[in-house]
Amino acid sequence: MVKFLVAAIPALLGIAIAIFSVQNATPVAVTFLSVTTVRLPVGIWVAIALGVGMLGTAILLGLFKKRKSKPL
Repeated sequence: MVKFLVAAIPALLGIAIAIFSVQNATPVAVTFLSVTTVRLPVGIWVAIALGVGMLGTAILLGLFKKRKSKPL
């Protein structure tokens, strides 16, 4: 069941982003800390944010993974 969820959740998020990007094709520029980016569709920005979040989560889970201790 867990393996199914690991595959299904990113797939559903990808489908949702695809539908969202088709409906919102207007290019927007993002300004963060006085830096303005190039104009991209909203769906692309959401996909980038989702990808960065998933990558960051994977890195943090790898760093803080509990190591199994060997029994004495």
